[in-house]
Amino acid sequence: MTPDYRLYLNPQLVSKLSRLDIIARLVVEGFITGLHRSPYHGFSVEFAENRQYMPGDPTRYIDWKAYGKSERLFVKTFEEETNLKSYLLLDASGSMGFSSEGISKIQYASYLAAALTYLMLRQRDAVGLVIFDSRIRSYIPPRSAKSHLSVILKELANTETSSDTKMEAVFHQLAERIKRRGLIIVISDLLDDADKVLFGLRHFRHRKHEVIVFHLLDPREKDFGFEQEARFVDIETGEEVRADPRLIRQEYCSRVSTLVERYRRGCRESLVDYVPISTDEDLDTALFRYLLKRKRLG
Repeated sequence: MTPDYRLYLNPQLVSKLSRLDIIARLVVEGFITGLHRSPYHGFSVEFAENRQYMPGDPTRYIDWKAYGKSERLFVKTFEEETNLKSYLLLDASGSMGFSSEGISKIQYASYLAAALTYLMLRQRDAVGLVIFDSRIRSYIPPRSAKSHLSVILKELANTETSSDTKMEAVFHQLAERIKRRGLIIVISDLLDDADKVLFGLRHFRHRKHEVIVFHLLDPREKDFGFEQEARFVDIETGEEVRADPRLIRQEYCSRVSTLVERYRRGCRESLVDYVPISTDEDLDTALFRYLLKRKRLG
């Protein structure tokens, strides 16, 4: 029986698997299976097949090698082969360790980063990884070799949250360090000063990089769906406060909405792709937005 790979787009199910290489493969194959069942036939990630040329087809897709052998015109349905260098910037600050429903933001971020790595290497793109919090904790330069997958997955598997967040300084440092124009993919909860974060993102754009930001939030961070008076602890600072969530929910949700809108508007003004994601959403939400971006880049 053919496995239903779409099942592995569910983050709760994915969290029960242990090996990132298996997770990455299942998530990507599930995503591609879903695309093939949808009308979006143009988003495939590697060469599929030739079909006979039909009047009106773009001539740039004609397979001239095949014509030389058969003297018949065929069209490549897709072949995406680039020299793009991509950098995955993964936030591993303390707040990324929060979880309300069995999967933390850092777990979701790691699964997403693993799937993106697998997908980009299939596309023969070079991909690197940066783990950061208030500083750059690890830097793996981009490579396109298939063996590079295990290097990145090992780093992701060993990543733990710690410290506070200072994204602006990290972004400025990386923008100066990465000389060649590439694709910057930020995966973070963005729980930092929004103006400073956006200033750091603009530095990447000033350097002519394409930028995608995956903004991860736990469902309870958005709706504050707690019902009992409780003690709330800041994961990064240790500061504590007792509160009845029913009394402050409206004000809390208003502030979160304002923050999200600030990032959405600021990214749009800077020509940065902004993708808000809840950790209870299937992973293909993120992958689909990424591939839409890659199609525009191509």
